[in-house]
Amino acid sequence: MVRVTPFLLVLSLALVAHGLSDRKCMLTGRWINDLGSNMTIGDLNRKGEFAGSYHTAVTATTNEIQVSPLQGSQHRTNQKSQPTFGFTVNWKFSDSITVFTGQCFVDDDGKEVLKTMWLLRSRVDNISDDWKATRVGINIFTRLHSQKE
Repeated sequence: MVRVTPFLLVLSLALVAHGLSDRKCMLTGRWINDLGSNMTIGDLNRKGEFAGSYHTAVTATTNEIQVSPLQGSQHRTNQKSQPTFGFTVNWKFSDSITVFTGQCFVDDDGKEVLKTMWLLRSRVDNISDDWKATRVGINIFTRLHSQKE
């Protein structure tokens, strides 16, 4: 029995370590970014498509900020644990639209993180103003947990 105990201990540690490395990052849920904006991503359908809402904390307009719809999809050709995704936000309070693309990661501390890059396109009055119509940026999102968790 004494000889079996070290074997079981090593086996248990190996199984626990393997389980930690296989943690999946799931898009579904509530997220907050580095600027304080919140988004909710609904369940993915069989094609990897999802819908949700985005409540930005920042804007370049003087209009009152409104929660805006988002639609997107997650890459589903292989069931990797850290998927790539993209989504579009159609702003309800301004004449602009933003597309995000990114990847869902589990960091070294076991926390889910969305690393994204975005393009925001604003409407301009004429083609000579096209040069200033598109902005680019990055955001990092972390999962928002409910009070119960």
